[in-house]
Amino acid sequence: MFIYLSKKIAIPNNINLRCVSWNKDQGFIACGGEEGLLKVLKLETQADDAKLKGLAAPSNLSMNQTLEGHSGAVQVVTWNEQYQKLTTSDQNGLIIVWMLYKGSWYEEMINNRNKSVVRSMSWNADGQKICIVYEDGAVIVGSVDGNRIWGKELKGIQLCHVAWSPDSKILLFGMSNGEIHIYDNQGNFIVKMAMNCFANVTGAISIAGIHWYPGTEGYVEPDCPCLAICFDNGRCQIMRHENDESPVMIDTGMTVVSIQWNYCGSVLAMGGSQKVASQDKDVNVVQFYTPFGEHLRTLKVPGKQMSAVSWEGGGLRIALAVDSFIYFANIRPDYKWGYCSNTVVYAHTRPDRTEYCVVFWDTKNNEKYIKYVKSLMSITTCGDFCILATKADDSHPQEDNEAASVSASYMLVLCNSIGTPLDSKYIDIDPLFVTMTKTHVIAASKEAFYTWQYRVAKKLTAMEINQVSRTRKEGRERVYHIDDTPTGAADGMPDFTKAFTATRDSICCITATDKTLIVGRESGTLQRYSLPNVGLVQKYVLNCRAYQLSLNCNSSRLAIIDITGVLTFFDIEARVTDGSVHSAVGELLKFERKDVWDMKWANDNPDLFAMMEKTRMYVFRNLDPEEPIQTSGYICNFEDLEIKSVLLDEILKEPDIPNKDYLINFEIRSLRDSRALIEKVGIEDASQFIEDNPHPRLWRLLAEAALVKLDLKTAEQAFVRCKTYQGIEFVKRLSNLQSESMKQAEVAAYFGRFEEAERMYLDMDRRDLAISLRIKLGDWFRVLQLLKTGSGDADDTLLEQAYNAIGDYFADRQKWVNAVQYYLQGRNQERLAECYYMLEDYDGLERLANSLPENHKLLPDIGHMFVTVGMCEQAVSAYLKCNKPKAAVDACVHLNQWNKGVELAKNHNMKEIGSLLSKYASHLLEKNKTLDAIELYRKAHYFLDAAKLMFKIADEEAKKRNKPLRVKKLYVLAALLVENYHKQIKTTQQEKGKGKISEATSALAGLLEEDATSSDNRIIDTAWRGAEAYHFFLLAQRQLYEGYADAAMRTALHLRDYEDIIPAVEIYSLLAVCACANRAFGTCSKAFIKLESMDTLSAEQRQQYEDLALEIFIKHSPKDNRKFELDSLQEVEEGKQTTCIVTGRIISEYHFWICNVCKHCALEQEISNRNFCPLCHSSVE
Repeated sequence: MFIYLSKKIAIPNNINLRCVSWNKDQGFIACGGEEGLLKVLKLETQADDAKLKGLAAPSNLSMNQTLEGHSGAVQVVTWNEQYQKLTTSDQNGLIIVWMLYKGSWYEEMINNRNKSVVRSMSWNADGQKICIVYEDGAVIVGSVDGNRIWGKELKGIQLCHVAWSPDSKILLFGMSNGEIHIYDNQGNFIVKMAMNCFANVTGAISIAGIHWYPGTEGYVEPDCPCLAICFDNGRCQIMRHENDESPVMIDTGMTVVSIQWNYCGSVLAMGGSQKVASQDKDVNVVQFYTPFGEHLRTLKVPGKQMSAVSWEGGGLRIALAVDSFIYFANIRPDYKWGYCSNTVVYAHTRPDRTEYCVVFWDTKNNEKYIKYVKSLMSITTCGDFCILATKADDSHPQEDNEAASVSASYMLVLCNSIGTPLDSKYIDIDPLFVTMTKTHVIAASKEAFYTWQYRVAKKLTAMEINQVSRTRKEGRERVYHIDDTPTGAADGMPDFTKAFTATRDSICCITATDKTLIVGRESGTLQRYSLPNVGLVQKYVLNCRAYQLSLNCNSSRLAIIDITGVLTFFDIEARVTDGSVHSAVGELLKFERKDVWDMKWANDNPDLFAMMEKTRMYVFRNLDPEEPIQTSGYICNFEDLEIKSVLLDEILKEPDIPNKDYLINFEIRSLRDSRALIEKVGIEDASQFIEDNPHPRLWRLLAEAALVKLDLKTAEQAFVRCKTYQGIEFVKRLSNLQSESMKQAEVAAYFGRFEEAERMYLDMDRRDLAISLRIKLGDWFRVLQLLKTGSGDADDTLLEQAYNAIGDYFADRQKWVNAVQYYLQGRNQERLAECYYMLEDYDGLERLANSLPENHKLLPDIGHMFVTVGMCEQAVSAYLKCNKPKAAVDACVHLNQWNKGVELAKNHNMKEIGSLLSKYASHLLEKNKTLDAIELYRKAHYFLDAAKLMFKIADEEAKKRNKPLRVKKLYVLAALLVENYHKQIKTTQQEKGKGKISEATSALAGLLEEDATSSDNRIIDTAWRGAEAYHFFLLAQRQLYEGYADAAMRTALHLRDYEDIIPAVEIYSLLAVCACANRAFGTCSKAFIKLESMDTLSAEQRQQYEDLALEIFIKHSPKDNRKFELDSLQEVEEGKQTTCIVTGRIISEYHFWICNVCKHCALEQEISNRNFCPLCHSSVE
């Protein structure tokens, strides 16, 4: 930062001031002094000249009101900014609260305790409460409306200072003996604050000031020190909170009278006096420090005794009360900012975030990009890129795994002009000073500097990337200690251990161009190194400590701004001889300017530079100044005789909405004079002037002026002088034109006056040229208008091109409905398909697909569009139309339309469908989705595979002993799938031999094929066994419960054939129950014998069966009745006979019913009153 005195206001009658306070919100300045003096002043800028903004604008007193009411010396003034109140007190203890009414200040409340004097008053952060401390130990806390909240007398204590914490929960009381006590907001003592800054201090001390920054504008860093406590002996400690055990400690070496933080807590000002060694007197000074104790600047102030300091709300000015004067000093802050590729990059803090908000403001398009960066240290720019230097974030893993980078504390991030990170490096040295060229980034700490040859991303193959990283990595980063003497030879990997070796002469600034690096040291030594291979070339010695260095565009001259703001120049190429044999390289030029805070060399002229001196900008050519320009802007760029300057002070008042008015272009005198000569005198005189003061920008100006007047000879010469090839070509083209009006039209188009050029072409009846111009500009709406309005037929090809270009315009903006209308007229089928797809107009897409000829290149894309939205039929149709059956099958597979897929595969003799199907089925089975796999096989007409899986499920359910009805249904489903398989085989055979062989022969062939292809005959031959078993199992139990014991027993007897499906224990248990109920004890006895002989039963279960059998057969003889014996004998004789599935009886009649589906039989009289087959549940016909 830079600071300089800018204004002085004298208090009438030479009354000495005791205090001053600047209202941060409204800008009022209250100052109190002896003899009851109290004034409220207001400095306001005059807005006569719109271009003059900020500190450069002249300011006058818009208010100068003396407030009457105090009789003694006014000692304390404090503002309540939220409620626009001023509170003052004098040496007699009188307190007055003032309020603003109709532009003037009036007394609102008065209070006088008459016992002691008020030493300090402080409003809390929200302006709701005031704490007043008296010298005798009395404390009063009151509300903004004048009510007393609480009061307390601290016995035996002399108070002199008070401060609220930002959250208003804590009060700090400063004692006259230098102690600070911490109280809660109700006046209860908590603890005495530890003072760490009194090491080696003797004698009495008193507190000069306590200021606790409330964080209203955010913090410069997370956990930033914000509580400043300073003592009259110059010792100061800055704490993070009231109990901070390791505060930042400063010994200013001055006598301090007043301290204050600026508006955002980034700079602490300490006012007082300092002894000067050379003179036997004290000098008034203000010292400026960062929250981390780093000294920024010292401002010397004339006068005998300084009594107070107070910052302006924006932090750009500070008021100093000295004797009977108020001095104002302007601050030029070291903003974190830069300028690259028409983009202003600036950083600011926000109260709602701990990170810095970095704004990339594209001034050309007025767009901004925001990036949040933790612990940002600096922004450096060059060309199209910028470097953000930050402290490394511990929470993120570092990208480099090299040993040197494991504990890296800092990071350099290379960004483009919209804030996109392109590369980053972790480094161990503290990047206090950073500079960059088009190829290198150089970062320096106090002891060492680091160079990084950065590479901007371009398209590389993986092999090239590996090659680059292997060969170039060693040479891209280097670390050098400031006391080393590098020769320029490569010396391996960067060694950060060098960086921690101390030096007696620290680095204080650096600058670099493409071929030279200059490092400044605190002693005044300058070290010049070559780039890109860093080698020490020369050392120079200055008689000042440099603060800012800058090299001109050809690295011949170095500009030096020292810490006092003096600008000098050093010619690094000059050889100076002192008359003897010895000659020295480098010469300090006899040029000096004071109060300089910024300077910039021209990018294209080594003798041109611009500099900022207070609120004036000077442009120098060969060290000769032009007349100054009033501005307080920071210089962005100096090129083509134009200076681009940005009013950062104004931008950072509202950083979220940067205004283009705050970016100002200044033309230097030679450009202004040339323009004036061309306009007022003529081209010939101007040409002579430019010849004497040559510059490409001036020749371009002359060329353009000559073109306007159609002086083609002068224009060509000027274009040649400024090396503009396009301009030379344009002049040649003009000279080939015969028509004067045609030339004028071309010139108008060249200067961007397109409306005028078009009008000229149309006046010449050259609609074709007007259309051609608009096509070049991409203004297709106007092209279409011209094509339609002109006489004669429009060119159809051009019309289509215009329609399609307008369609593209709407499509780019996602206005698909509008785009469709133009694409239809332009017959652009590809973009039309895209629009239909984006609009989800699938009917339109289908119509388009149908209208396209076969094998059209667009059909596969349309097919893919249909697939992505699940429209299988339309996708297949599109793929088949372009002769891509494989893609059609893939679409079916993708959309789970397997039957369609299988059908297509068969029709087109594709063999891979089976393997696809089995892959998908196995995938489903792995996920335990067996039923999905069955459905998949069924849809694909792989009935046998589906049946196998269904039988597997039925067998598993049967083992689980689930409900028999559920198990029966599963077996029926499996059997139905087998029946479908039979039908499929039969149909295939019929289709193969259509018209050649009889039905019987084809059926036989089908059976033979079944036999040949089936690997599992059991499933095909006995498809219905499981269903039959459970059908009879359920039927027997139903008959038993309904009281038909004989029928139940006969049905149960059938179950003896199904021991492989239903457990034998259940079959014979059921048979025993049914036989017992039917009093057929012979059958019952046989069932018990079977049960008792089973190996699967435990001894206990077998004993239970034996006991039950004994109990039954003691009472009843184990014999069947005669009728049942005859029936069973007949069954044995006749062999296995057909069973009725309704009743379970043997069918002895010749006429009976057979089910069309399961082929099982039933007695006609039994089935007649049923609608569905009892076994397979198909309808009875």
